[in-house]
Amino acid sequence: MLTRALLFAVCLLACTAPARAEDLGVIGKVYQIMERDLIEAMKDRLRQMEKTGELAKKQTEYKNRVISGIEHPRPIPGIKTTEVASTHYYDPSVIVDRDIVTAEGRLMYPRGTKVNPLDYIGWNTYLLFVDGRDQKQLDSSKRIMATSDKPVKLVLVAGEPLNLMRKWKKQVYYDQGGTLTRRFAITRVPAIVRQEGKMLRVDELSF
Repeated sequence: MLTRALLFAVCLLACTAPARAEDLGVIGKVYQIMERDLIEAMKDRLRQMEKTGELAKKQTEYKNRVISGIEHPRPIPGIKTTEVASTHYYDPSVIVDRDIVTAEGRLMYPRGTKVNPLDYIGWNTYLLFVDGRDQKQLDSSKRIMATSDKPVKLVLVAGEPLNLMRKWKKQVYYDQGGTLTRRFAITRVPAIVRQEGKMLRVDELSF
């Protein structure tokens, strides 16, 4: 037992003994570490691109891509032309995930309450979804907009919204990323969304 304790003490002293530095001489050439500032390197690169005209070219290419994306947005995938008219309904109700209180602190809706916005505000606008590449759909849209009893917002799922806006001199929207068509479960166009009671009625129309 004593031997083990002695060995342990020797090992402990060896581990805790102060280390001494020793000059081993120079093995090879020593160079000063030089690290170029990354920001300065980027600035130099930009200055070089500006001199050669490469920067202006890149800026023009980027601007053209942005303009092209706005003028010719990607069609919403999965949307087809309506062959057989159909109707379905969308419930805009939401379940609140936290207590909703007024500015004065009065509780309006406890967490978990189902709230339908149409109980408080009416939806006085129609949304008309069409494929802007289909002239038949565009012509029919004009007739619907001219005879509707309520304002109609035209929403393209494909086509050139800005070009159509310039031609018709009316506001034209685009379902960017398919957000609205997914929400209303629209898979075929033309389709029109309007309020019916406490629900939104979605009619996929066949012209």
